[in-house]
Amino acid sequence: MSILHPKIIVKFKLLHKSKTGVSNRFILMKIKLRHILATNIRNHRQLLGFSQAKLAEIANIAPAYVAMIELEKKFPSDEVLERIAGALKIDPTELFSKACFPVEEIKIFHKSVLDGIAQVVNNQIAIFKATNRE
Repeated sequence: MSILHPKIIVKFKLLHKSKTGVSNRFILMKIKLRHILATNIRNHRQLLGFSQAKLAEIANIAPAYVAMIELEKKFPSDEVLERIAGALKIDPTELFSKACFPVEEIKIFHKSVLDGIAQVVNNQIAIFKATNRE
């Protein structure tokens, strides 16, 4: 089940009412692809801790272009998609995966793991200090 952002649904309805002669199904698919691509680039970028400028630098594209892709205003060529995927250390096909990455939940999980490790290390240091005082 895919959930579309309300903004996308509005765009589709407006396009649906126009008499362009273009298949409405194609328009919806194109909008969904842009949304999926934008979401995946943003999520993978955030997971790596990259700013848009850092991603642009690594992928050798303009930072404004990364912003336009994430805002769903531009759709990159296959060459640019491959460079973005390479910068994000993923297979290009993953840029179009519908599987979502809950970035905030992953960050919370990472923090809890690191906090747990820190607690264990601090306990071991306290035990070590206590044993070496005697």
